[in-house]
Amino acid sequence: MSMRETAPSDEARAAHMAQLRETGGQTAWSGWVTFAALMLVLLGAINGFQGFLALFDEGYFVANSDDLVLVSYDAWGALLLLWGGILMIVGAGLNARRAWARWAAILVVMLDVLLQVGFLPSMPLLAIGLIAIDVVVLFALT
Repeated sequence: MSMRETAPSDEARAAHMAQLRETGGQTAWSGWVTFAALMLVLLGAINGFQGFLALFDEGYFVANSDDLVLVSYDAWGALLLLWGGILMIVGAGLNARRAWARWAAILVVMLDVLLQVGFLPSMPLLAIGLIAIDVVVLFALT
């Protein structure tokens, strides 16, 4: 029996580190994370735009101001602006590869799906498109 100089796990780690050096630290999975980060920033911009529309153009949404549950268009617009900002900040953190950003992104994307379900009656195509983007981002992060 011959004894190895290094343990198999050390050999595997050295091979993996050599591969990372050759590719510049980029893997296929890091491409998905970059994609998810950019999609989060895009989702944040869309939600922010919807917030501006809710604040300044009440005719944009189908529902009358009296039919809204619990809030007015002004409150809904401010909430969408805040939510868009949160999505953009988490997307920027994810792009910067911050440790907190991956789990925060998963959480905000799941919440965004629920938010978009609320828009299904008034803007079904946009809501379905944004839900589809959310699902792809969830796939990229998990």
